Amino acid sequence: MNSAIGTLDADLLSEVRETPATLDAFLAQVERRAFRMAELQLRHREDAMDAVQDAMLRLVRHYRDKPATEWAPLFWGILRRRVVDLQRRRKVRSIVVGWLGGGHDGDGGELPVWEPADPGQDPLGRLHDVQSYADLAAAVRQLPQRQREAFMLRMLEGLDVAETARAMGCSEGSVKTHLSRAMHHLRDQLEDWR
Repeated sequence: MNSAIGTLDADLLSEVRETPATLDAFLAQVERRAFRMAELQLRHREDAMDAVQDAMLRLVRHYRDKPATEWAPLFWGILRRRVVDLQRRRKVRSIVVGWLGGGHDGDGGELPVWEPADPGQDPLGRLHDVQSYADLAAAVRQLPQRQREAFMLRMLEGLDVAETARAMGCSEGSVKTHLSRAMHHLRDQLEDWR
């Protein structure tokens, strides 16, 4: 598994621990990683862009006066909640549209039928034509949501246990449990890459 993680964008991983001096610098630093995390969970490029943009705006509006050391857990917590909100909306929308069909707008015009995101090969797999990355992404996607969040925040974003707990809104013990279970699952799934 170490070789699979090593192939992930080393340039992005090297930036993880630096604390930027300004909020603009912080947002520029996490922008690509946040987009990848959101896209991996939502499997829809436009929804991922919306989630990241909304998380950035909320951080600027509500937390710009916080110390720079608090920006990372705050941002990742905001993004996590936004992703969950979008997943809930998508699920409700698919149920309603499934029952009612496309429907009609207020003027009697037909509304388009909503279609879920393409469950085929994910955009990251096409973008990074590296088999180890595609395998890792697939294995991470199979994790339950809380395990996936703990893994991505701790291992890929480099947050410590306390920061991850604040971002996820749970105890440090829960973070450790989720991460342990995620690592066990990933070791089993990526045995061929050892």
